[in-house]
Amino acid sequence: MKYSLLDVAAVAPEETPTDALHGAVPLARAAETSGFNRVWYAEHHNMPQIASAATSVVIAHVAAHTEHIRLGAGGVMLPNHSPLVIAEQFGTLAALHPGRIDLGLGRAPGSDQNTMRALRRTPQSADSFPDDVLELQGYLNGETRVHGVNATPGNGSRVPLYILGSSLFGAQLAAALGLPYAFASHFAPAALEAALQRYRAEFRPSEDHPKPYVIAAANVIASPDEQDAHEQHQAALRWRARRFLVRGRDLTDQELDSLLDSPMGYEVKSMMRHTAVGTPEQVQKQLSTFAEHTRADELMLAPASIRREDRLQTVELIPAPTD
Repeated sequence: MKYSLLDVAAVAPEETPTDALHGAVPLARAAETSGFNRVWYAEHHNMPQIASAATSVVIAHVAAHTEHIRLGAGGVMLPNHSPLVIAEQFGTLAALHPGRIDLGLGRAPGSDQNTMRALRRTPQSADSFPDDVLELQGYLNGETRVHGVNATPGNGSRVPLYILGSSLFGAQLAAALGLPYAFASHFAPAALEAALQRYRAEFRPSEDHPKPYVIAAANVIASPDEQDAHEQHQAALRWRARRFLVRGRDLTDQELDSLLDSPMGYEVKSMMRHTAVGTPEQVQKQLSTFAEHTRADELMLAPASIRREDRLQTVELIPAPTD
């Protein structure tokens, strides 16, 4: 079992995006020391709490300050971009940091409707996602699908591609293309079992991937003190309640806890259904159970604590399993 890290450069209360971005390097270094396989950065737009919008820029910075851990996007929302531009960006990263760069691809906008328009895309942009993946793959594999157009850098770099998803669509596409599949069960767990079953059942072997490869995501909070870990978990739930349920309203922690215990709060709790919380030993046991449940080849762990120092502590406390 491999552990990897999902980082969105979360902006904690009383922090700035600059603070969050500077925190990406220590977190990646901790993952490297703990034996994690890779660190991925997620593309989101117009979200004050997330600073990882320019994934390729963050990857370049972190790669220059780490030694060997793989780095990538988890993911680039491809309908927001030209496949050629993404091939050039990640081809550049692969040229500068050989053997260390991944490219996870999603079709969601990573934003709201107004932001979608600001990105110069429409709801129909996602319809071309399968064709865009193939076009991008062609640039990276040195087999361009656009006559006379090659990615420089990028042409022939064979940057590994991963399909991200939280529904059956991504599972079916990854299976049809013979690509690894990463499921976003850390925030959208509803279709996890069905999607993984569909992916494995329909997988078509490809040159690079003779068999299915599953990455399943889970939230994680570890602390030497069990009570502290559960307090961090409750704070994370309150943060999500503020974000999704009571925008613009200033509620106390007690009021937020009551809201979380209501039917309205069930959805927020459900988003974090797959969360390992507790001491390092308890977290490792919970992650092992989750891995057995999903039969995943790799777990993508999302530190869920609000404070940056707590997220760093979590990564330091849960070293990846060794053979």
